[in-house]
Amino acid sequence: MLLSVDVGNTETVIGLFDRAGELVDSWRVSTNLDRTADELALLVQEFLAFHGFSFDTDVEGLVVSSGVPRLTAALREMSERYFGFPALVLEAGVKTGMPILYDNPRDVGPDRIANSVAALDAYEPPLVIIDFGTATIFDAVSAKGEYVGGILVPGIEVGLDAMVGRSAMLRAVELLPPRSVIGRSTAEAIQSGVVHGMDAMVNGLVDRISAELGPVTVVATGRMARQMAGFCPRIDHVDPLLTLRGLHRIYQKNAG
Repeated sequence: MLLSVDVGNTETVIGLFDRAGELVDSWRVSTNLDRTADELALLVQEFLAFHGFSFDTDVEGLVVSSGVPRLTAALREMSERYFGFPALVLEAGVKTGMPILYDNPRDVGPDRIANSVAALDAYEPPLVIIDFGTATIFDAVSAKGEYVGGILVPGIEVGLDAMVGRSAMLRAVELLPPRSVIGRSTAEAIQSGVVHGMDAMVNGLVDRISAELGPVTVVATGRMARQMAGFCPRIDHVDPLLTLRGLHRIYQKNAG
């Protein structure tokens, strides 16, 4: 079995793949900077127990994408101490099979590379991958299968939290489509801004990317991918666990 771990700033997603490459299950937990290697091991052990797998004998590999250095180090230690082998951490020097045309490839977040690898494995390029997470990230893959760059926008919840936190008269609302574009209450006005604003942004940015790359296929991922896909018809495919699949594919390329 392969453990695939994507450590984000807000949440950490853990996936379990069988030897056939099928995703058996996945779990999402809050990212806690203070978790030690031992605490991470206990967490993984409990998740594995849901399926009757043994922590000691069933895990044959660990692949990690992390933007949180402290937790990267803790996962490395956990793998060495409890599994007896080093974790494959997606970083410079790891084979991805994808040319990266960023000015400095080290600047690209590993989750963005994993998303692009997984999308290219599943769909015909050119592609736009939209990750609805702490940030809303647009990544572009050319018709030749090259990672060419992307666009970074504040995430939906980050923007909402900032607006509500800085405005005494505004309050948090559930993300639902309002009755009309013009909100007839403060809650509907906020919902319209998020829902229709996100749709307009997705349409506008995808149009601009298409002007450079040609007609693109749009793939959405991240915790809010399904929710936002319902508001954004321009999205062609949805896979909230795209990063885990990309990590699995990269592990295969580096496993000899």
